[in-house]
Amino acid sequence: MPEPHTSHRVRTSDDLEVSTYLEIAREKSGEAPAATPPPLPAPPEAVVVIDFGSQYSMLIARRIRECRVYCELVPHTATWEQVEKLHPRGVVLSGGPASVYDLDAPMAPAWVFERGLPVLGICYGMQLLAHQLGGKVAPSDEREYGHAVVHRGDGETPLFAELPASLPVWMSHGDRIVEMPPGFRSLAYSDNSPIAAMGDERGMIGIQFHPEVAHTPQGKQVIENFLYKLCGCRGDWTAGNFVADSINRIRRQVADGRVICALSGGVDSAVAATLVHRAVGDQLTCIFVDNGLMRREEPERVVDTFERHMQMQLVHVDAAERFLTQLRGIIDPEQKRRIVGETFIRVFEAEADKIGAVDFMVQGTTYPDVIESAPGGGAAVKIKSHHNVGGLPKELTFELVEPLRFLFKDEVRQVGLALGLPDEMVYRQPFPGPGLAIRIIGEVTAERVAVLQAADWIVMDEIKKAKLYYDLWQSFAVLTDTRSVGVMGDFRTYGHVVALRAVNAEDAMTADWARLPYDVLARISSRIVNEVPGVNRVVYDITSKPPGTIEWE
Repeated sequence: MPEPHTSHRVRTSDDLEVSTYLEIAREKSGEAPAATPPPLPAPPEAVVVIDFGSQYSMLIARRIRECRVYCELVPHTATWEQVEKLHPRGVVLSGGPASVYDLDAPMAPAWVFERGLPVLGICYGMQLLAHQLGGKVAPSDEREYGHAVVHRGDGETPLFAELPASLPVWMSHGDRIVEMPPGFRSLAYSDNSPIAAMGDERGMIGIQFHPEVAHTPQGKQVIENFLYKLCGCRGDWTAGNFVADSINRIRRQVADGRVICALSGGVDSAVAATLVHRAVGDQLTCIFVDNGLMRREEPERVVDTFERHMQMQLVHVDAAERFLTQLRGIIDPEQKRRIVGETFIRVFEAEADKIGAVDFMVQGTTYPDVIESAPGGGAAVKIKSHHNVGGLPKELTFELVEPLRFLFKDEVRQVGLALGLPDEMVYRQPFPGPGLAIRIIGEVTAERVAVLQAADWIVMDEIKKAKLYYDLWQSFAVLTDTRSVGVMGDFRTYGHVVALRAVNAEDAMTADWARLPYDVLARISSRIVNEVPGVNRVVYDITSKPPGTIEWE
């Protein structure tokens, strides 16, 4: 167990970007990070997804989880010793941007072919099966991108059980198999792919199309058939089982140690804290830093939920004035993020020091955080360094507790419901860690925060009245740095312009602007202009991601 210490330099856990809090602390300390604690043991059955750089790799993992089967995404360099602990029942080879005949093309590790496990190769993964097992892959005369129809051949396979003879699918490839490996037979074909699916008696199957995308309507059935009929999975990856297993693992990890958690009000930190509290009770102390940049009445809801409803030990710190003072005169968005992050660290460590010796800290790290921050295994580039992943400065002697480390956002929500958290918290739309500071374009002042809070309150109210809240990934107001001329009554005005933003998304990696009904937009605009002093114009952002981002800053 770690020795007592007197300094706590930490970062927060939240359900969306909170700026690079840890990186700030690390830069200030000048010290290299300590090693990330190893993950806790996985459930007794799993499927391994080997990532070859496809844009759909994470989506494959999500689809497998939706079939109630645990899986993990690993790089193509993963050894058997690294994946054996997962007790894999099958392997999925993802797609990828390379061609298998390129000199530097990533290959499947030898254990994939040696362990006798069922294998499903998707697109590039199918071509790897052909290439590495003695077949031949060549550029296709006609590339196949988009919608296609796959027709089942004469060969029977459990992969297509209970599916029609012809399937609408999504293709995305420029190579094709011109010669199958020894022992393989054709299972399906399309107009441009004479071998659109192939398989052998060992349970190795390759498909040229992408069953994981929504454009393949019966793709889930294909994945389920692989998991249940070929891999023999039970499908017991459920929220209830996860909660029971996590509580036991947290108890084993923490024992009689002291634990702290930075509560943000977001679903990730809320569910992580609740899991730990369920496991160790009053050994956990949550610290909620109110930065004054949250939505109206949100601090009160956090306190009410965790202190009164969940009966947790909660330290509520009102640091709004300190944050606003530090942000005075700052207009650069990245500087805002760094200031909010650094100020959070200073406030949090001061409160943590008052608690005394601490052995563990809870973080709401989720699986997309881990995947996005993983060093590239050679096939895909690192997307970003995430605030919830990585080592802590050496001066930290406590250990991380990350109960959500292998969950996607929808799974986190299911666990939250299983734990009894209120719907309004579980299904809360993502909110940026720096809060309203990055939804105020230009300088952040108490007056501008109040204007945005009032406008945002109206947006939330009307979106909920229209029963659209749970259908949207995010919906919010932005206070721009533009003023416009208007007429209110008999007077000329020169007021603020507020922008509305509403998007649909699955995981925030891409997003499409929401086609809100005109009457909802009209009510929001009318109320903001009439009820929020100083605002005389409302505009609606119709930019998707990419090319834009969800947040304006």
